[in-house]
Amino acid sequence: MILLLFSNIIPWLERHMLICPSKKYLHLECPGCGFQRSFLALLKGDLSSSLTLYPATIPIFIMLIFTALHIKYKFLYGATFLKYFQIAIASVIMVFYIYKIIHLKT
Repeated sequence: MILLLFSNIIPWLERHMLICPSKKYLHLECPGCGFQRSFLALLKGDLSSSLTLYPATIPIFIMLIFTALHIKYKFLYGATFLKYFQIAIASVIMVFYIYKIIHLKT
């Protein structure tokens, strides 16, 4: 049942991907470019492509799951952990963005 659901959702998501306004109008990739493609690769089970397209996708989903669990179970140091996890994810996003900018110009 779940596989049938995913087999219908993935093609629909591929046809309805959002266009990045920064890339469309300014011809510059934004720090979020690649997230949708990475998410779709993750749904298809292609972990290596997901990490290549946008390395922060998996940590973002881990953080979302942890946040939901923290809201429900109120972990002792959950808020502190989330704060540092957000800083780490933001760092990954910025390092990857700088890498893409440098890599695309050469």
